[in-house]
Amino acid sequence: MLNNIILASKSKVRKNILENNNINCDVVHSNIDEEPIKKSLLKENATPEIISKNLAELKANKVSKLKSEIIVIGADSVIDLEGKLISKPENRIEALEILKKLNGKRHFLISSVCISKNGSMIWNYTDRAILTMKKLTDEYLKDYLSKISDEALYSYNVYQIEGEGKNLFLDIEGDKDTIMGLPIKKIKEYLDKYK
Repeated sequence: MLNNIILASKSKVRKNILENNNINCDVVHSNIDEEPIKKSLLKENATPEIISKNLAELKANKVSKLKSEIIVIGADSVIDLEGKLISKPENRIEALEILKKLNGKRHFLISSVCISKNGSMIWNYTDRAILTMKKLTDEYLKDYLSKISDEALYSYNVYQIEGEGKNLFLDIEGDKDTIMGLPIKKIKEYLDKYK
């Protein structure tokens, strides 16, 4: 496996997924302000999937321009509820509102990854999981949020699927790593061929 890899993400979860799959990486934050980009893409009627792909590519390319000849991985995850984009919460009030919107409904969790070198994308992949949330009371949702640390809450799009979050769902279809933000199987397939 390649050793010279940079992850253009603040996500400890994504770094852990890479390391658990024997992919050593350094972390360099892209520091992209996502909100104006999302707003601009939404004005152009971009789907949540297109937004996720664009953000993953922007993150990877920005860091890749600074680190020539090094493979850079950028990633982004969004929730698609009935074709509408749901972004990560900025605070606990927003987190509760998001959970209320998802309550009792089926949604998609979309995770995109982009690999760049010398400032340009050389590979990308997007995967989606389908999650159906149980119909839960507001009290249950508030109790759930009280058990989740700030770091987990803002990293995982309001649910931590390998922890307390799995109890929110009636049905989960898809890859756990995709839900956690990084479709690692496809990344490994690409990197194995790249060597």
